[in-house]
Amino acid sequence: MARIYLCPTGFCKSPQAEHGDALRLAGGMVYVHRFAVIIAEAGRVVQRHLASPASMPEVLAKLPAELAAEAEEQWANLSLAHPPLQCGDRIIRLDQPQIMGILNVTPDSFSDGGQFLGDDDVARAHAGEMLSAGAAILDIGGESTRPGADPVWEGDEIKRVVPAVEFSSAMGAAISVDTRRPAVMEAAQKAGAHIYNDVSALRHDPRSLEFAAASGLTVVLMHAPGSGDNLHEGADYNNVVFDVFEWLRERRDAAIEAGVRSDRIILDPGLGFGKSLSENLALMNNLALFHALGHPLLLGVSRKRMIGALSKEAPAHDRLGGSLALAIAGMNAGCQLLRVHDVAETAQARDVWRGQRDAALTDFTLND
Repeated sequence: MARIYLCPTGFCKSPQAEHGDALRLAGGMVYVHRFAVIIAEAGRVVQRHLASPASMPEVLAKLPAELAAEAEEQWANLSLAHPPLQCGDRIIRLDQPQIMGILNVTPDSFSDGGQFLGDDDVARAHAGEMLSAGAAILDIGGESTRPGADPVWEGDEIKRVVPAVEFSSAMGAAISVDTRRPAVMEAAQKAGAHIYNDVSALRHDPRSLEFAAASGLTVVLMHAPGSGDNLHEGADYNNVVFDVFEWLRERRDAAIEAGVRSDRIILDPGLGFGKSLSENLALMNNLALFHALGHPLLLGVSRKRMIGALSKEAPAHDRLGGSLALAIAGMNAGCQLLRVHDVAETAQARDVWRGQRDAALTDFTLND
């Protein structure tokens, strides 16, 4: 079956750079002048047309009838401005990149396992440092999802996560919890959490969809090929970009059908989960396509294995430069949320990036 994809390809610093013929991507700080309108079958591109906002109506009008409605929906989604996230008393605007700071209360996470587990004072201090450094959200995880990690009993996960949620809530933080288990998320919500960040996209537990809908929480749906304890296994892509797009669409639709509000869904393409280096790079180079699904995007690439693979096998604790490079690439693609370990450095990079974007809106103007 033929599928259609509207992929932003030609970015510009400001609309005036293209005499106004540019689209403001997802209501953010990124502008796009050129789009690839792609028709694919079984992951293979069979037609590709280039269009600008001015010429897009003409291109869409010539599409096959069975693809026209989907193309129109994607075109509308690419310019859709998302409402702020309401996290208790905190309001997180999505018209600019926001930082989600990682707090792992686990013994075996790939980058900082054990560093913040078992000592609430140390974990509390780190949470406070991330908030002070510019984290809009704290993402708390009690189970490692690195390749080969052992699954955690939900009772142990609750014991790890809930105290961290409680002291983060006492600081007034917006809180996300990285878990696959609705029982953990239910306990975390009672302790003050606001976002259900499920790396299995509500597949791991048969109760997840029902709980997500009933809870009223904002939900992050992340792509991962594995359906059991190992989220990294079973990858088989015709075209990783199109396949992840369709997979996230299916999980989004399942969540909405179960009762999750569309405006409370965030999508994450799952960089590093069951993907090779070349597949991760393909996703990074086409992140902007995922705005066509009509939801905010979360990017989690901080300190990941792909950085080591591209930088002489640098260990996880020595991947700051690569993490910042990928974070900036995510900002350039319009990603609204960046999940990172190094909050202060990423916040500084984001603030400089934002200053450049603001300045570009007044560049090259004619003086009277």
